[in-house]
Amino acid sequence: AMGANIVDLRGIAMQRLETRLDRLEDTHRSVIAAAYENLAGTNQVHRAVLHLLEPTNFEAFMKALTGEVAQTLRVDLVRLVLETLQEDGETDPTLRRLGEVLQVAPAGFVGNYLTNGRNGPGRPVVLRSITALGIDFYGENAEAIQSEALMKLDLGPNRLPGMLVFASEDPNQFKSTHGTDLLAFFAGTFERVMRRWLG
Repeated sequence: AMGANIVDLRGIAMQRLETRLDRLEDTHRSVIAAAYENLAGTNQVHRAVLHLLEPTNFEAFMKALTGEVAQTLRVDLVRLVLETLQEDGETDPTLRRLGEVLQVAPAGFVGNYLTNGRNGPGRPVVLRSITALGIDFYGENAEAIQSEALMKLDLGPNRLPGMLVFASEDPNQFKSTHGTDLLAFFAGTFERVMRRWLG
């Protein structure tokens, strides 16, 4: 009523407070959603570890890996890669009986695949989109696979390393920006169980 040259400081302060409150509420919702997602992921990994510990023989262990474990973790393909110095490792009838889940590779394959052919130390857990190396690795499944989680396995002294691979048709399931703590825990459990079977 007194003209346009009057400034309502109280109104401006209230608007700013409302904007800050909205931002805080959005942050609060995001933190709660992330916490629930993290808890769900932890429960998934715990259930998968329990499935790993159930089998009483190696063949059942491999079947559990491609069956209950893959279903629990919602991955489309699981591979266990073991390096060998034997040139005819792939012709072993025991390995063929276990199917595609177990792959034998020459020494040095795991380090090369983890670093995508680059020199340098690889990380123990790598999450990424499919690469040119992956196209050869997955063979006929390569067209469907979009992302992969790679876990380097320490199988004990005087043994070549191994690698556990989870692959997904969803390009967003495994991204380099995701955390790797739960997969590192799963890989640690898996390598300890593998050492027992190898022993």
